[in-house]
Amino acid sequence: MKAKLARGEVVVGSFVFVPSATLTEIIGLIGFDFVVIDLEHGSGGYEEAEAMVRAAELSGSTPFVRVPHNSPHLILRALDTGAAGVHVPDVSDVVGARSAVESVKYGPKGHRGLANVRAARYGLQGSLADYAKAANDQTMVIVHIEEAKAIQNLNLLLEQEGVDVYYLGPVDLSNSLGIPGQTKDSRVKSLVDEAIQRIAEAGKIAGCIASDVAEAEHYVRLGARYIASHAIRFMDRESKRFIQDLRRVEVPSPAVGTLPVRPL
Repeated sequence: MKAKLARGEVVVGSFVFVPSATLTEIIGLIGFDFVVIDLEHGSGGYEEAEAMVRAAELSGSTPFVRVPHNSPHLILRALDTGAAGVHVPDVSDVVGARSAVESVKYGPKGHRGLANVRAARYGLQGSLADYAKAANDQTMVIVHIEEAKAIQNLNLLLEQEGVDVYYLGPVDLSNSLGIPGQTKDSRVKSLVDEAIQRIAEAGKIAGCIASDVAEAEHYVRLGARYIASHAIRFMDRESKRFIQDLRRVEVPSPAVGTLPVRPL
């Protein structure tokens, strides 16, 4: 994931809020670059998240976990599953951004607890020292910019070292503006667009959720290179379209007398 972004590529992923390793594997096999295992709004726990991380790895997709809160303990648990990084919600100031980075990184860059967990291959394939160095280099920090306060503090947030992606959350942003769910409102759209441009102009990576190709293209043109989606929404949309199209097909009347009649 870091190599693709370093080359200037656009990466595309999907949130998975259903606690299912099978669904995660399918999404990876479809071809998404990454999956975000959602422990903030999903119903799963860390045991299910670990199985979903394995499924993503096996299907060629980079696994991230969205933690419920910007808490060192919750971030530690998420990363110990072997996830390649975390989505950290509601990062509105430098204190929150610094805490997220330090919770993800081992010393001397941070204070994440070190142990022979799955992320370290249980200590069976190399030293903890080598693992910690590699993890500090590769593990990603994706902070969510989802409050008006965060937009106001964006210049300071962009100075925080160790943040890999600044991810805009239009739904929570609409909520913070007092217009919950109205993501198409001009006030929300203008804030999201402006933030993406500012992030890109600062040489940082901007991300956002997109509901369709047109919206994704719009964000990419503004400078975003980390595009998330909900694959289950695409499945819903296309399935309903298939059902509706099929129901519009005119069914021919069966010819009279063509069906064999069995004697009683």
